[in-house]
Amino acid sequence: MKALLRTQSRGIVAILVMLSVVTGLGVAVAQTEEGIAHHYSDKFEGKKTASGEIYDKAKLTAAHKKLPMGTKVKVTNVANNKSVVVTINDRMGASSKAVIDVTPRAAEELGFKGGETKVKLEVQK
Repeated sequence: MKALLRTQSRGIVAILVMLSVVTGLGVAVAQTEEGIAHHYSDKFEGKKTASGEIYDKAKLTAAHKKLPMGTKVKVTNVANNKSVVVTINDRMGASSKAVIDVTPRAAEELGFKGGETKVKLEVQK
């Protein structure tokens, strides 16, 4: 009887872990997202980001609403297929319609210098 209870407990734990991954409550895995990217204004240069790092417009970093700090994300400009890998080090405002804000350097590598562009995001392992 005890062995059966132990087996059932392990099964319940396995189900909870799977639910955690499926519902996004666990660690981010093979995740993609599409939407609009903006780039940061120069007015943030030298100020602290949400991660505590100092914002540097020459780095390949970005802000996202939910992804954990330090997450590497491949950002692809849908219009020209140019890609860059950025590190999430800041948070975006909840009301922003963009899916990501990238540094001017990342925007330049993606081939957009002002405004916005449609992008695909892929979380890197």
